[in-house]
Amino acid sequence: MNTKWMTMAAAVMLAGCGSAQVRGDFPDPARAYPAGGTYVSLDGLRQYAPGMNKQQLYALLGTPHFGEGMWGVREWNYLFNFRRTVGAPPIQCQFQIHFDGKGVAVGQSWKPATCAALLEPAPVAAAPAPPPAAPPPPPLRISADALFAFDSAELSGKGRARLDEVVASLGARMGAVSLTVVGFTDRIGSDAYNLRLSQRRANAVRDYLVARGVPAGSVRAEGQGSAQPLVECGKAPHAELVRCLAPNRRVEIAGIGG
Repeated sequence: MNTKWMTMAAAVMLAGCGSAQVRGDFPDPARAYPAGGTYVSLDGLRQYAPGMNKQQLYALLGTPHFGEGMWGVREWNYLFNFRRTVGAPPIQCQFQIHFDGKGVAVGQSWKPATCAALLEPAPVAAAPAPPPAAPPPPPLRISADALFAFDSAELSGKGRARLDEVVASLGARMGAVSLTVVGFTDRIGSDAYNLRLSQRRANAVRDYLVARGVPAGSVRAEGQGSAQPLVECGKAPHAELVRCLAPNRRVEIAGIGG
């Protein structure tokens, strides 16, 4: 008789303990120990995930704040404080972890529920756009009249001296440059003739640079004829028109840099 009643009493006590372990609500924050809860790092708390066992969670979060033990309990409760920024007033949140019968976390709850948003990764500031690449230096522009006689593709003495200055300016970079020599003429004459003249002038400059030590594979030449004029001149006597169009007769060397 006594044995029967003892068995029934034990069953009632176990049932009561089981229902108390999974409350489905949150304990009174005033009961937390230490009082007021603890301050935790959001980055550390973000390491939590369902599937962790109690030993792992104990190492991560510390002792539960409401007297829960290690074994046989199905939830742990914490009272956490967070600061979003240095010196900001703390935000207080209750955090509850739910376990299965093997002590493995299967879920969590927050009070207030809005506290769950605190674990969202902080927005990553977009990396500043890289500064725009520096524009390439403008080509070196040399008046064709300083290199050639009018309507000629043979370098003058003055022209060779001017190109010697260009070679000297390259210095130790001479073997590493990549140059493009472009010849331009004025509009006097036919387009076909001017195209041929501008190419011959570009070739003459390229050949002189190569003869002075610039690697042949580093210099190319092209003629543009009367394209890309720098000035426009109206009708005028021939000599006056030649003077007016002088800026259009030129050689440009791209890649000089430095």
